[in-house]
Amino acid sequence: MLRELEVRLGYGVGTGLNSVSNVREEAIWANDVGFDSFWVSQVFGVDPIVALAAIGMNCPRILEFGTSVVPLTGRHPLALAAQARTAQSALEGRFTLGVGASHQLVSEGFFGEPYGSAFSRTAEFLDALLPLLEGKSADLDGDHVFAKGWLTIECEPVPLLLAALGPKMLALAGERTSGTSLGSCGPRTIASHIVPEVTAAAARAGREKPRVVALVGVCLTNDVDGLRAHSRVQSAMYDTFASYRSVLDREGVASGADLLVAGTPDDIINGLSAYVDAGATDLRIMIAHRTPEEREATRTFLSSALCK
Repeated sequence: MLRELEVRLGYGVGTGLNSVSNVREEAIWANDVGFDSFWVSQVFGVDPIVALAAIGMNCPRILEFGTSVVPLTGRHPLALAAQARTAQSALEGRFTLGVGASHQLVSEGFFGEPYGSAFSRTAEFLDALLPLLEGKSADLDGDHVFAKGWLTIECEPVPLLLAALGPKMLALAGERTSGTSLGSCGPRTIASHIVPEVTAAAARAGREKPRVVALVGVCLTNDVDGLRAHSRVQSAMYDTFASYRSVLDREGVASGADLLVAGTPDDIINGLSAYVDAGATDLRIMIAHRTPEEREATRTFLSSALCK
């Protein structure tokens, strides 16, 4: 059933994993049931670049291991590129680096870095990071980023995805990177805003059609209203972040919980199809659940749906 969608199907585990063993367990399940890619995010949990490098050889069927996303806040291009190229070496060319400018709460509250210059700092960061990911040297003395040097890590070039929701970030993603990785973004907004902006930017730069990696939370449940009510509590803080709030408002929903694809197997397939019809090139599927029973039922459904 899911293979009929004709997009790359990824499994995402979010930010909550607190050990490499947890990451390995989730990745092996994704490998065994047939997902194309496996994604780990970062806030408080394990460093996803390190974790993916550590577990990749346990999952020979997965075609791509990615971070979606790691924040640029608190990082330097040379150090990040060294991590990414080391992971690419360990994963034998299957690694994709997804990065983002993060949010004001993280930048200023955790790292003490001003968020007002997030776009210009991100643009300069890419000026240094992109050549390093390709095995070239960095030579940048910018207003926000200084990076001069090179790396001697032998590996294939590392593809880069940039988390982008606003027009300026989407233009940067289309012009400079392999595409964008999305959060809190529904199919209506992907079709009317994300895909047109990032695709036009890529065309202006003479680049190939960009990837649009859509995050979709799914749950097999007979209590959709209860699931959404539970999820609204979990997503309350994220719903207030300015970049997420803007796309939730575009979509016409109050919360990221309203974007969950939940209910019967047909509800889930139809919901995922809506993202594909909107122009997503990849689905990063995460399991939303209230109980262990909902989680296990959803895993069983996904396993069956991937095999047909």
